[in-house]
Amino acid sequence: MSGPDSQGMELGFAAIEQAAARIGQSVRRTPALTSRMANDLTRAHLFFKCENFQRTGSFKFRGAYNAIAALGHERRRQGILAYSSGNHAQAVALAAQMQGAQATIIMPHDAPVMKVEATKAYGARVVRYDRYQQNREEIGDKMAREAGLVLIPPYDHADIIAGQGTAARELFEDIGELDLLLVCLGGGGLLAGSAIAARALSPACRIIGVEPEAGNDGQQSLRAGKVIRIPAPKSIADGALTTHLGQLNFPIIQALVDDIVTVSDAELIKTMAFFAERMKIIVEPTGCLAAAAVLAASMPCRGQRVGIMVSGGNVDLATFTRLLGGTGMAN
Repeated sequence: MSGPDSQGMELGFAAIEQAAARIGQSVRRTPALTSRMANDLTRAHLFFKCENFQRTGSFKFRGAYNAIAALGHERRRQGILAYSSGNHAQAVALAAQMQGAQATIIMPHDAPVMKVEATKAYGARVVRYDRYQQNREEIGDKMAREAGLVLIPPYDHADIIAGQGTAARELFEDIGELDLLLVCLGGGGLLAGSAIAARALSPACRIIGVEPEAGNDGQQSLRAGKVIRIPAPKSIADGALTTHLGQLNFPIIQALVDDIVTVSDAELIKTMAFFAERMKIIVEPTGCLAAAAVLAASMPCRGQRVGIMVSGGNVDLATFTRLLGGTGMAN
């Protein structure tokens, strides 16, 4: 773990407490499930924080609702703009609808159909782009300027980070201190928020980010001590196909996170099957990142109390069936 960075430490646990009060009963307090088989396999005590049961099917609703609520009525009336491959899109769309704001969402052409349709169903206008040829940040900045919309990015935003941190806050409140916390990593909002909560509520806990093997920009950044940008990665973990960590997120991760590891698509599929067969829950590939590190990639955790962020469950039935076609579940 690197030394603290003053920029990254400006966002503290008080912001997460404020977010928890702001979002109140608008978000679900998701369960921390356990599995005797998972414990036997790892020789550890695993606690799965199941944000797949959150509104819109992922942790993203926490940050989106908090960020929009923090704007105030007049700014909400300007309209909300976001870019996302799916989960932040749905979260912003519903959070905006609930707070009387109109949302426009920029989504890649290869975003899962289910996520696009759900975003539209929540009342948002969807604008498509090619993630391999176009830059969504540039598109978003241009649209925000021209239309006067309030841009809420998916992870590089203080109110987003604070909102996401409420999931870890709940986990520690419900199960107490941990030896190890594993968190899915895309742009870094969930990891940054979780790290702040962990350091406040379980100071001795080791914090590990987990990202797809094909998109290890976070791992590279932590090793290099600066934000590393990579080409748009390709992985079944569609919610973690970011090209770089956020400028707000990275200093927090650098200061508070112990390590970042990766898992393969094959390991994600095995973990999806485990959740479906043994725990009877549906988890999308991205949501399996943290769990795969211990269930499929064999991260040592024997004898430890381990928290695992299950970040979402938004996977359509056709994709779910196709991905699990070669596992024991389909046989």
